[in-house]
Amino acid sequence: MATLPRMRKLLLTDSGVRNASIRAALTDLLGKPIAEATALCIPTAGYGGPYADPVSPWNFVSGNAPSPMTGLGWKSVGMLELTALPSLEEEHWVSWVRAADVLLVNGGDTLYLAHWMRESGLAGLLPSLTDTVYVGLSAGSMVLTPRVGPEFVGWEPPGGGDSALGVVDFSIFPHLEGPDTPDNTMAAAELWAAGIGGRAYAIDQQTAITVVDGTVDVVSEGHWRLFDPAP
Repeated sequence: MATLPRMRKLLLTDSGVRNASIRAALTDLLGKPIAEATALCIPTAGYGGPYADPVSPWNFVSGNAPSPMTGLGWKSVGMLELTALPSLEEEHWVSWVRAADVLLVNGGDTLYLAHWMRESGLAGLLPSLTDTVYVGLSAGSMVLTPRVGPEFVGWEPPGGGDSALGVVDFSIFPHLEGPDTPDNTMAAAELWAAGIGGRAYAIDQQTAITVVDGTVDVVSEGHWRLFDPAP
């Protein structure tokens, strides 16, 4: 049976490229220095959810956010706003995506992002991007998981539920014991994981997950935990 194409190189971060270990993992995935790589940033998730504001997406795009993504020293950075794509010629924006070395996907509301990834056509394009590095930030990472759990439902999709894109086979509990997320305790992560029912990771801002050709590894200078219901 032929192997279906899929994105081969994922870097799923909690809070961007926060430390030397995560930066080294990114460079390894790129196969060249960051200064020689072209990036497309996707701010869309920052507009979704009950706590959205126009400042957060701008900070992400401009590199002023505390979570390092667009300001890492790329050769070039472009912006891809998913809500605009349905009004554009598909071959036009698809050529931009295929030309990029890396996609930098903003945090915000995961289900809003999942909705617009599907509506824009980007979700359908992702499996064919076999040489592109995908770097997610919080919701930008969670959107590739099967489910987010009811705890992380903000914007409600038209069909309801908490399903994301299911590109990977594990879920993510982000911002573990973070300074701005006092409710994201390990005890809360345990309850969330019990409800998710599948393999899941709780990660803090110094942690990222790499997926390379289906192999999952954790890169961390902080704290994380794997919840695995398998016997």
